[in-house]
Amino acid sequence: MSTATPRDSVAGDFVKLLLAIFLPPVGVFFEVGLGFHFWLNILLTILGYIPGIIHAVYIIAKK
Repeated sequence: MSTATPRDSVAGDFVKLLLAIFLPPVGVFFEVGLGFHFWLNILLTILGYIPGIIHAVYIIAKK
């Protein structure tokens, strides 16, 4: 019997992708925490909403 965690589940990834589209830094935070990519995403989102979304989706899809 396999026990899937929310992080490994498809539903968890779907929620993170939705967050990446509407609130990019939150999606990145749930994926990597308060690291470099989180702060980079905040900067990208401030400079332009679309670059923040692209970066967030990339970070989530990369994992």
